[in-house]
Amino acid sequence: MRILYIYQFFATPESSLGLTRSYEFARALVDAGHEVTILTSASNLSEEFRRDFVTRGTVDGIDVRAVRVGYSNYMSHVRRIVSFAAFMLSSVWVALRVPRPDVVVASSTPITVALPGLAVARLKRVPFVFEVQDLWPEAAIQMGAITRHGPIATIAKRLERAAYRTASAVVPVSPGMAAGVVAEGTAPSRVHMIPNFSDLDRFHPGPKDDATLERYGLVGKFVVGYTGALGPSNAVHEQVPEAARVLAQRGRNDIAFVIAGDGKSLPELHSATDGLDNVLLLGRVPKVEVPALTRTADVLMALFGDKPILATNSPNKFFDALASGRPVIVNQPGWTRELVEESGAGLYVPVGDGVALADAIEALADDPVRTAAMGRAARELAEERFGRDLQAGRMVALLERTALG
Repeated sequence: MRILYIYQFFATPESSLGLTRSYEFARALVDAGHEVTILTSASNLSEEFRRDFVTRGTVDGIDVRAVRVGYSNYMSHVRRIVSFAAFMLSSVWVALRVPRPDVVVASSTPITVALPGLAVARLKRVPFVFEVQDLWPEAAIQMGAITRHGPIATIAKRLERAAYRTASAVVPVSPGMAAGVVAEGTAPSRVHMIPNFSDLDRFHPGPKDDATLERYGLVGKFVVGYTGALGPSNAVHEQVPEAARVLAQRGRNDIAFVIAGDGKSLPELHSATDGLDNVLLLGRVPKVEVPALTRTADVLMALFGDKPILATNSPNKFFDALASGRPVIVNQPGWTRELVEESGAGLYVPVGDGVALADAIEALADDPVRTAAMGRAARELAEERFGRDLQAGRMVALLERTALG
């Protein structure tokens, strides 16, 4: 079987940024004997994929065709929309020149990737699968990137509905997103929820990393970790500084926050934590170093801003935390809260409430038995329900069924 997989932000485990979902699913398809072509931008790939406007190469058996379209977490809303539009138009041109696939997959966000997928499906008469990693355009509207009744939102909404209506299968990554897809009139029989996953090999429980403890002066500290994007959709710059100040005022010099990540809100986070000795901002960290950081943490956070749409998230950092066997503190009232509370794998605190976050952290720091039990529950949840091989196998089976009709 030949698969064309369109995703603007394809990244490998060696990339410094980006989600590796499409890489892992593509690798699983290759391992199953299928041919996979990834159509992506070069923004998360190495320099060798930026030589020409369209560069072709091979990554672990995956045929990669990268378009030289820039993107950065520091871009304004307008520049991001321009980037999305540029990739959409150029990828239509590239996609129609790829050998005819047996099935084409387009993975949103952004919603604009649906257009090249729809074009290939219609002109080459092949099944179309639409993967939903964010509910666009609603996510962009709630985050203030576009106005609800403006022309861009209108066009995006039409594209979203066309994708749902045309797709042989729609693959949302969370129950909330699945509900959103069905609410748009998509038949539930065509909706197949495949969440993001826990990499049980790369992330695993174990003792703290001695080199990390020494490097960052964390010996003897109860470490509260965060690894991931630091953008407007994340509540780190809003919630962590208040929690850190509260803990400092309580004299909890034994507790330290370690924040690894980059994004538009990082300067604001620097300003908000200036003078706080219990917050360490590492900036962008190579992905290969992240497992040592999560293992060195005593508890990990998966935080987001105060927007209803963010409760539908399926955050990679959450699944990395589970695999690491560490309690997870979440601040969204959606399915991540249900998961940690039902399994005992972590705690929920209200979004934006720094005092509640400080209280939760202090409670865990003072109860190592409970903290260890939560960590074990987190790993069990990852192994039983969210392993990478399990989710990748579901995607492979779905695409095989779809291609056969």
